[in-house]
Amino acid sequence: MKTIGLIGGLTWHSSADYYRYFNQMVNQRLGGEEAAQIILYSVNFGTIKKLTLADDWDGVAEMITSAAVRTVEAGADCILLGANTMHHIADKVAAAIRVPLIHIADATAAAIREKGLDTVALLGTKYTMQMDFYRDRLMKKGIRAIIPDEEGIRYVNQSIYEELDKGMFLEDTRAQYVRIIRQLMEQGAKGVILGCTEIPLLIKQEHSPVPVFDTAWWHAKAAVDFALAD
Repeated sequence: MKTIGLIGGLTWHSSADYYRYFNQMVNQRLGGEEAAQIILYSVNFGTIKKLTLADDWDGVAEMITSAAVRTVEAGADCILLGANTMHHIADKVAAAIRVPLIHIADATAAAIREKGLDTVALLGTKYTMQMDFYRDRLMKKGIRAIIPDEEGIRYVNQSIYEELDKGMFLEDTRAQYVRIIRQLMEQGAKGVILGCTEIPLLIKQEHSPVPVFDTAWWHAKAAVDFALAD
């Protein structure tokens, strides 16, 4: 079994889910008392958030790359960045390490294609929704991502940074997300990417009229597939 390296703390709420997913999946496949081999480097999200909101992506890249290099030095055979937004600097991280970086958008795209979908809604931070790094990666896999209007972008982004990142999961917020999902369905979305690893803590499949794609779960699955491959 290979060792999975996770750069977590982005936030710790979703990092806890990653840890659970890794171990559940490995145990389901191997049985007995088997569990995943994991090295977790948990960064201080407070610092990451300040750098992100200041658009200091060089600062973000330096901090995340340093964490990834140290995780590889500790014995990790692959690296995962436990947040969709952090994949804006994924190429810089990948260039600095000697092991594969498993990209969250690639893992999610594979799940979408498996469902036979080609048009989906994308919800996440404003960076994930509006920057090219995520949607372009999906487009290369033949998937068109539809994002909310300006009001919807503002609402989702604000809810992530002011509620979800703090472990607050409110019924009113869930209702607003469902409203936004329905609006995007009217534009042709046949599924929805929960493109912030905290959103699946708020929105479950039973809340959505179309298939939801929990990016943390699919990302973790791709890591377990790698770790258990011959």
